[in-house]
Amino acid sequence: MSECEICGGVGLVRVKSDAGLWVSRACECQESQAEDLRIKSARIPNKYRKCTLDSYWIDFTNAHESLNSALRTARKFVDAYPIDTKGKGLLFVGANGLGKTHLAVGVLQRLIRERGVQGLFFDYRELLKHIQSSYNPQVQATELEILRPILNAEVLIIDDIGTQKPTDWVWDTVAYVLNARYNGELSTIITTHFPALPAGKGQLTDPEKAAREISLGDRIGDSMLSRLCEMCIRVEMSGGDFRQSVKRASFGS
Repeated sequence: MSECEICGGVGLVRVKSDAGLWVSRACECQESQAEDLRIKSARIPNKYRKCTLDSYWIDFTNAHESLNSALRTARKFVDAYPIDTKGKGLLFVGANGLGKTHLAVGVLQRLIRERGVQGLFFDYRELLKHIQSSYNPQVQATELEILRPILNAEVLIIDDIGTQKPTDWVWDTVAYVLNARYNGELSTIITTHFPALPAGKGQLTDPEKAAREISLGDRIGDSMLSRLCEMCIRVEMSGGDFRQSVKRASFGS
């Protein structure tokens, strides 16, 4: 890496303060390196590193209006953070291929670069496996040590919540994480392809169970779904596969 032409690689520059005194402050190159380090520390997968709000392209034929509305909500959230969001997060709900993860990562990257946020990205299944690893005697970390960054991250993305088969341990773990973040007034951004509806009530026959669409309430429990709806702004997304539409538009077909 070549030396910065402004600071000569030391990371500091001398500027005059409002009081007319010469003071030192971090050079822009140093600030840029700090941003890059925060992005790297956020554990954003490589395939999502280029996902920004500006690159969420929906200018294609038959794009559903809900996608444009979701993008507007994402931008407003960034503009309002952290004063007006007051610990609220975002819950992106919709079928696969609508760009839910793209928007979630786009929000996190903007917050990291523009607000200096310390964030974390976890796929839901990866998150549960990460926590379970504390039970492995070869892992030199306790469950609390593994959970601490997840519980304390200023902004946490949980991608594709509900994909893990529900068990008592899964429900208890999800409840612990979400309740801790709710009580700490920390923003959590969540994506799911399950409809954000309660579990089916009453006794259902096998054909009725097979015909009924599985809901997020079925996967994480109704009490946690209620908590999610309380701690997040719900963003419903509809339409055809966003990724396939963009590919077709890119090739001009």
